[in-house]
Amino acid sequence: MAADFLQHSPAKQVTPANAAKLELAWTYATGHESKGSEIQCRPLFVDGVVYATTSRMHVIALDAATGKLIWSFNPHGGKVPTTKYRNRGLTMWSNGKQRRLFFGVSEKLWAIDAATGKAVPGFGNDGWIDLREGLGRDPKDLTVGSNSPGVVWKDMLITGSIVPEGLPAGPGDVRAYDVHSGKLKWSFHTIPQPGEFGYDTWPKDGWKYLGGANSWAGLALDEERGIVFAPTGSASYDFYGANRPGDNLFANSLIALKADTGERLWHFQFVRHDVWDRDLPSVPALVTVNRDGKTIDAVAQITKQGYVYVFDRVTGASLFPLREFDVPQSPVDGEVLARKQVLPLKPAPFARQEITEDMVTNRTPEAHRAVLERLRKLKNGPQFTPPSLEGTIVFPGFDGGGEWGGPAFDPETSLLYVNSNEMPWVLRLVPKAAARGPASGRSIYNRNCAACHHEDLAGSPPEFPALRDLAKKHSEAEVRDVVLKGAGRMPGFRRLPDYELNALMRFLMLGENVAVAARAAKGPATASPIDQKYSTDGYNKFLDPDGYPAVAPPWGTLNAINLNTGEYAWKIPFGEIPSSGLKNTGSENYGGGIVTAGGVLFIGATNHDAKMHAFDKRTGKLLWEYTMDAAGNATPVVYEWKGRQYVVIAAGGGKSGAKSGGNYYAFALPAK
Repeated sequence: MAADFLQHSPAKQVTPANAAKLELAWTYATGHESKGSEIQCRPLFVDGVVYATTSRMHVIALDAATGKLIWSFNPHGGKVPTTKYRNRGLTMWSNGKQRRLFFGVSEKLWAIDAATGKAVPGFGNDGWIDLREGLGRDPKDLTVGSNSPGVVWKDMLITGSIVPEGLPAGPGDVRAYDVHSGKLKWSFHTIPQPGEFGYDTWPKDGWKYLGGANSWAGLALDEERGIVFAPTGSASYDFYGANRPGDNLFANSLIALKADTGERLWHFQFVRHDVWDRDLPSVPALVTVNRDGKTIDAVAQITKQGYVYVFDRVTGASLFPLREFDVPQSPVDGEVLARKQVLPLKPAPFARQEITEDMVTNRTPEAHRAVLERLRKLKNGPQFTPPSLEGTIVFPGFDGGGEWGGPAFDPETSLLYVNSNEMPWVLRLVPKAAARGPASGRSIYNRNCAACHHEDLAGSPPEFPALRDLAKKHSEAEVRDVVLKGAGRMPGFRRLPDYELNALMRFLMLGENVAVAARAAKGPATASPIDQKYSTDGYNKFLDPDGYPAVAPPWGTLNAINLNTGEYAWKIPFGEIPSSGLKNTGSENYGGGIVTAGGVLFIGATNHDAKMHAFDKRTGKLLWEYTMDAAGNATPVVYEWKGRQYVVIAAGGGKSGAKSGGNYYAFALPAK
């Protein structure tokens, strides 16, 4: 299957002239929506069948013309899961006779027969392999999964992973598996081991206990050259790196690997020693551009900071000039930041880079005054302003700028389409509770859980759910299982001794703060290398008193950038927040677009108005929109089947407290 991730379709039936006639062709209701659930899956179309996933991680096969269910696969053995899942798509392998679908659920990577919807018996353990294995550490101590599609090269599935953003966390190895047996064929260590390139950018034994630097967003494949492009995230812990001095290669990097062997061809590191959660948020687009009359095959990578970098696909040379510059050092004890960072001089950023007082919201006089007063108390500056104990503004925020939906590229015009967020966040470091000595249920919670779920257990729903009244929602066995194993970005806590785990469970389930006496040690206690002096007070958006962004609109944009020249063809506010009382606000948006040869850019993404949109790809003019029952926080698929062009998107919603949905929508021109 092609894996260039252009997010482009050759379909021409829908054009700017007739897009206004689009209508609902069919819907499929999964029935799996629940509070906070999401569907981020980009459907896969092959020979009249649409393959997709639900919020409970069932895989479904639908008739492409009618939306009728052909088969469904439940990876939970018939049980209804209590964990929240995210999945951004499926990977297919075919030899012309057989087809297999690959997808991840928690630590399991499944292989499914695309014809029957049954697990493939010869693949690993009756259809699945354990992604925690083969990482050089005890699998029971790791939380590793996969929620983005891998790529297929010959008879290998090559995939990244998702690991916790806090410690303990597993390493983010990029790995290749045999599609028939599930056996590991090769690994690329994103945290280098002794003798490997980049080893000197980490502590001497860091590869044994540090984690992250994982390619969670997915991979792209140049099939002609046999090159895999792996974008990686930050090292764990995301916001304080005193235990990982150095630039931390290959975190925050784009790595070009030989698909046959995993050998590194070239790399580029976007952020050195990241403490701002500047993961590369999406799969890069493999594009072709024109320079000085020459055609160059290139790779374009967007970033959370709001920049597009463009590199020669073979050599890794940047096609636009880069600027390396000095950055300030951290005021927080123990932290040693990189002294220099690098940004491109062109294209100009597609998101604002720093909040100034003239950007403060004017939505109401009261909101303006409140935000301005708080702004003056926070650390604020350009990109790479260090985290602080007072609180540092990160803008664009932890969700970008660019996000996991990624860009769409049109080969005809050389335009790259990027939707962007304009939400500031506040990063504040707080001292962690002591990791040694006498403890209680609450102190164990504060040490391990409060950074995400807050000391008052209120969380930051739905990303980090509230933990109040857990006993009314879940059994003790369910909660204990999540605490031990972890889930998604949350690490597991098997390292806690039983007496601490039991005290934590009594605090979570009963609200009892039981004192715990540490067991006598045989010698002096030694600090663990994963213990950190500082954590954060949570993932906090910078909002006005009424819950709207602290900056003036636009709060989200849609951008068209000419990669031949680096100039913008157009830029518009994207989305609407009707309750704000303002017009053309733009809004937070998640999920990408797809552009067609017919001249239309299709995209859902907008979080507050739950609309599906069609834009003229050349001008940015809105041609058509449709309000769904929940936001389409996913990337659509466009296909032609039996003479009709369809656009299909998942309306899963659920992001940032928005309404959750469970429907797939298909749109088409009226049938003749």
